[in-house]
Amino acid sequence: MIDKNLARLRRARQTRLRIRAVGAVRLTVHRTNGHIYAQLTSAAGDKVIASASTLEKDVRSQVKNGGNRKAAEIVGQRIAVKGKEKGIEKVAFDRAGYKYHGRVKALAEAARASGLKF
Repeated sequence: MIDKNLARLRRARQTRLRIRAVGAVRLTVHRTNGHIYAQLTSAAGDKVIASASTLEKDVRSQVKNGGNRKAAEIVGQRIAVKGKEKGIEKVAFDRAGYKYHGRVKALAEAARASGLKF
């Protein structure tokens, strides 16, 4: 029997193969119970262009708990701002096999609202 994490990683691998074929900059999300992380990765997949997470000092001062939707929205806004500073406006959303639901959805919608195009 496949455990939950292996199934998630299998789904993530399929998504990443499709995104690489398109050749787009990737917005990757990773979540744990306590925090959420976002990275903009180059089209080749070899370089992290920008990152944001609930571990950053600015975000920690705004939210008490890093594992909720409010924190995910703030991280989504920050990654969009950092991406636009680097000249990136169009990205492919890589949810890393997680359901598009809850914190992952909140991060994606905040990034869209802040100007990133998926």
